[in-house]
Amino acid sequence: MKIRVLVVDDSATARELVVQILNSDSELQVIGTVKNGFEAFEFVQHAKPDAITMDLHMPRMGGIEATRKIMQTCPTPIIIVSGSLEKDEVKYTFLALEAGALAVVHRPPGVEHLEHEQKARELISMVKLMSEIKVVKRWAPSNKTSLGNMPLSGSQQIQVVVMGASTGGPPALRTILEKLPANFPVPILIVQHITYGFLEGFAEWLNQSSSLPVRIAKQGEKALPGNVYLAPDDCHTKISPDKRIELEKGGAENGHLPSVSSLFKSAAESFGSNAIGVILTGMGKDGARELKLMKEKGGVTIAQDEETSAVYGMPGEAEKIGGAAYVLPLSVISQVLSDLVLGSDLRIKGTQSA
Repeated sequence: MKIRVLVVDDSATARELVVQILNSDSELQVIGTVKNGFEAFEFVQHAKPDAITMDLHMPRMGGIEATRKIMQTCPTPIIIVSGSLEKDEVKYTFLALEAGALAVVHRPPGVEHLEHEQKARELISMVKLMSEIKVVKRWAPSNKTSLGNMPLSGSQQIQVVVMGASTGGPPALRTILEKLPANFPVPILIVQHITYGFLEGFAEWLNQSSSLPVRIAKQGEKALPGNVYLAPDDCHTKISPDKRIELEKGGAENGHLPSVSSLFKSAAESFGSNAIGVILTGMGKDGARELKLMKEKGGVTIAQDEETSAVYGMPGEAEKIGGAAYVLPLSVISQVLSDLVLGSDLRIKGTQSA
């Protein structure tokens, strides 16, 4: 059975290009094309496609508003297809992710040699992956009521926080970072699976709401207190015992470059019980096993709960294998991190895992 796709773009040329790319794959079928968000909203109500490719800037109703309305009424996997990698343009893609879109890809520049066009393959692959998410959940306050203690021994002093995220990660990370205090005393390192070329715009978007400076990590630099470092597009990112950032070229790990696994493993080996690992929403298993390693080394390990995750793949796997000491709703993770790092007494509303 083919994956049924709606293509939304105000440019006839862009629509034709996306249709040609998608229909070139035998598993995909474009069932409709529309030229603005209003028409997309109307189409989805009766046709119910398996996935939507969405442009951002369109007359009558743009992609951000259309995404929000579709997710509120007829949740459907939405992939933002952006024609520009300029920072000012890229920030709008993250507003669409915040509204409920699952992923963003860069639209290929033309139709020539599509069979060899990497961006075309990325678009096809992304549509297939996102279409597997049949129910796209909207974040809501958790109704969990069980209490768990998260005590810190007197000798435990957190030196670093590492986080990993994939699908649904950008708005989750923004929610966490914007609530952390400006005096947060340790560095934070993050691996976010994201389409190549969007990382600089992602950092800029996070900086708009975070009181902590967010930057792309560089080889050999010292990870400073209260600074947030994003793993670069094409390198595994590690942290050494002296808090130097190490970038490593190489093959993908768990299908990803950079990988959450590589970052978490280095934190476990370098800091042991003085590290916190946080695994957030995302497809797959990247980082789950290494989060368990961090736990075994005495570190504090946290997974986002299913209710607030767009996709409960990575955190779900961490919980399943016993890697997450605590499974928490997104809304409390910032406060937990602040209390742990700043040394406050802590009692958390959430689920404590064995």
